[in-house]
Amino acid sequence: MKKVFEMEDLDCANCAAKMEDAIRKIEGVTYVSISFMAQRMTIEADDAKFDAIMKQAQKAVRKVEPDCRILLK
Repeated sequence: MKKVFEMEDLDCANCAAKMEDAIRKIEGVTYVSISFMAQRMTIEADDAKFDAIMKQAQKAVRKVEPDCRILLK
């Protein structure tokens, strides 16, 4: 499943790159791209585990930048 999410309070491109690296290591993630300029994250991951993967991704984002959030709809 491939989805695009808005990001909130993403402050720098370097942080976006660190978040990408952390999320890419989550089991079940096949593709992730975070755009600092667009404030968006595109993620492709295993359908069966998607919700659990997104919870792990949110934790990874907050480790890099505590104020940043993935806006899950």
